[in-house]
Amino acid sequence: MIILGINHFFHDSSACLVADGKLVVMLEEERFTRRKHTGEFPLQAIDQCLKLAGIAAGDIDHVAVSIKPTKDWAARLVYGLAHLSHAKTFARHEFWYAWLKQRGLRSWYRETFGHRPLKPPIHFVPHHAAHAAGSFLASPYEEAAILSLDGSGERATSFLGSGRGLDVECFHESHFPMSLGSFYEAATEFCGFRPNYDEGKTMGLAPFGDPQVYGRQVGEIAHVAADGSIRIDLSYFSYQFWGHQRCADKFHQTFGRPRLRDEPFADNHHNVAAAFQDRLEECALALCRVLRGRTRARHLVIAGGVSLNSVMNGRILREAGFDDIYVMPAAGDNGTSIGAALYVYHSRLRHPRVAVHDDPYLGTRYGDESIERELRQSKLPYTRHDDIAAVAARLLAEGNILGWLQGRMEIGPRALGNRSIFANPVLPDMKDKINAEVKHREAYRPFAPSTPVEWKDRYFDIKGESPFMLKVCDVLPQMKRTIPAVTHVDGTARLHTVDKRVNPLFHDLLTQFGTMTQVPVLLNTSFNIQGEPIIESPLQAIRCFYSTGLDYLVMGSYLLGKRPSPPGGS
Repeated sequence: MIILGINHFFHDSSACLVADGKLVVMLEEERFTRRKHTGEFPLQAIDQCLKLAGIAAGDIDHVAVSIKPTKDWAARLVYGLAHLSHAKTFARHEFWYAWLKQRGLRSWYRETFGHRPLKPPIHFVPHHAAHAAGSFLASPYEEAAILSLDGSGERATSFLGSGRGLDVECFHESHFPMSLGSFYEAATEFCGFRPNYDEGKTMGLAPFGDPQVYGRQVGEIAHVAADGSIRIDLSYFSYQFWGHQRCADKFHQTFGRPRLRDEPFADNHHNVAAAFQDRLEECALALCRVLRGRTRARHLVIAGGVSLNSVMNGRILREAGFDDIYVMPAAGDNGTSIGAALYVYHSRLRHPRVAVHDDPYLGTRYGDESIERELRQSKLPYTRHDDIAAVAARLLAEGNILGWLQGRMEIGPRALGNRSIFANPVLPDMKDKINAEVKHREAYRPFAPSTPVEWKDRYFDIKGESPFMLKVCDVLPQMKRTIPAVTHVDGTARLHTVDKRVNPLFHDLLTQFGTMTQVPVLLNTSFNIQGEPIIESPLQAIRCFYSTGLDYLVMGSYLLGKRPSPPGGS
C-alpha cells in the first residue's frame, strides 16, 4: 500500500511516500524552487518522490493532506464575527487564502487522476494530529506522552496527549490566539527578524541578554493553567487580528524601541530575546508537568514548529522528568506530510507499525557518474579519490572550510552530514570566519558540533543521543577551550551525534579527523547562504561554492578546489 503525504497549506510545503508503513522518501518543495519556507503546492517534490521510489501516480492508493480546512469552522467564524473591525483581514485569511490553497490541491488531483476510473481517496488530517500522531508513530516508543506546539493549525495551537500502539489521544488543546508560537514570533519581530521564519535567530540571540530584566513583565504575559491551557495577555500583541504585525503599541511601550533590520542590537533587544526564550521554556516545562501527571509516561514526543527550539528541548530533556525525548528531524510543518501519511496508514487504516524513523536521509541522491558529468559540463578542474574521507579530514585539519555533498539529502532544517559545510572547531576564529565569509549572516550566530555517538560523553553533557541536531546541551567545562568554534557564549552547543550504522561515511570522516587532530568533532552547518534553502544538487553546490568563501568542495568521490588540488587523486 502506497500513501502520498502532502503539506502545503501554510508554509514549508513537502511531500512524502509511505509504502507498507515504511517512509521511503520525503522532499521539501523549497529545495527545488529555491524559495525558503515556500507554501506553494509541492508539484516538484511530488514528482521527485515518485521518481525516487520508482512508481507511477497510478500506484498511489491514498492521499493524505495535513490540514482539515473545515475543522472548528463554526468557532473560527464566531471569532471572526467578534472582531468585525478586522473583517477584511479575517475574510482574506479564512476564505480567500483557504480557497486558493485548496485550488492547488484540486488542480493537481484533477490533472493527475481525472482520467482514471479509480481514484485514490483524499484524507484530510487535522494539522496537530499530523504533527503529534505522525511524530509518535515515527518514534521508537510503544507508549509516550505527546506535546505539539506551533503558531496555529486550523485553530489549535497546542496538543497535549498520549500515544499507545496505533492510537493517539488528545486530552487538551489550546486555541488561537492563545499561542506560544505567536508569542515567540512577536519577540522575533521586535528583535528585527522575520517572524515565522527567523525564530532560530532569536534563540541564538537570547544568551547575550539577561532574562531577569524583563522577567516579571514577560512572566505576566504568558503562562500555563493547571489543566494545560495556554494563557496570553493579548493587549501586547496584534497577531490575533490576522495581520503581518505581531507587536502592539503596548509591547513597544513596555520593552522599548524595536530594532530595525540591519541595525545594531541594543540591550533591550538582547534582554527581550532572553526573557521570551526563558518564558517559552518555563511554559513548555509547565505543559510537560501536566503531561507527566496525566500520563505517567517515561518518554515524550515533541512536535510542531516550536519544537525546533532546541534550547527548549534541552531543558525539557534535563528537567521534565522523562527518560528521553523524540523530536523528528522535520518537526515543523514540513514534517506534517509524513505525519498525515503515517496517521492514515496506522490510525485510520489500522495497519501495524513496522519501522522507526531514525534515518533522516530520505531525499535525492547523486552518484559519482552524475556528479562527474556535472563537473565536466561546467568545465571545472577536479580530482577523484578512493578515500575521500581521508582527503577531506586532512584538509579540515589544515584549517580549510569544506562544502560536502554525499548520499541522500537529509530532511528538515538541520544539515546532518550529507548537505553540509564542515570546518575545524578547534580554531577560535572559525565561527567568525564562516559567518562573515561563507554564510553572510549575523556574527553572533553559533554553529553546531557533530561527533560520533560513542565520543559524545567526552565533550558534552547530554542524556541519550541527538541524531537530528534538535537538542542543546552544555559543553563540558574542560572542553570549552578545546572546541571554541562550536561553543556558544553561554557554554552550550546544539549537538549532532552520528551513528556509524546510519551514516558510515560521515562517521568515517569524523573518526579520521579525530585521529589527525585528537578531537573527533567537526563544526557542521547547512550547505547554503543566509536566506536560501539548503542545496539539493551538484549544480547548486557548485554555485554556492563559487559565491562564498568555501575553500574546497567535496561531492561523492570528487574534490574541487579554488587552489590547486592536493596530490593523490586520479
